[in-house]
Amino acid sequence: QVQLVESGCDSVQSGGSLRLSCAASGYTYHRNYWCWFRQAPGKELEGVAAIDTGGSTSYPDAVKGRFTISRDNAKNTLYLQMNSLKPEDTAMYYCAASRGAVAWWARLLAQAYDSWGQGTQVIVSS
Repeated sequence: QVQLVESGCDSVQSGGSLRLSCAASGYTYHRNYWCWFRQAPGKELEGVAAIDTGGSTSYPDAVKGRFTISRDNAKNTLYLQMNSLKPEDTAMYYCAASRGAVAWWARLLAQAYDSWGQGTQVIVSS
């Protein structure tokens, strides 16, 4: 069993930056694929950044160049650095991990992940 706990919720102005953290505990050894998702009110869950144990990353166009996912294996912590934030980035952000291998085309899809955090709120004001 893996427990994921996000932190870093905050309210920032448009153009600002924020870093989210996701601390993992429990049996994390076989969790090789990690992802940050977000869900805005009335919208579907959206993958915004994924990373594998080897460090390969994936981003959708909406955040590419602004968001950076990273992982500190020694600390079992996942990070999401968000720069140049926009009001449309306002959402609840979740981290997720997958036990099994995830094909490259599925790394931003929610169904590929089996462990989830409780979420942390990000609000970006204009």
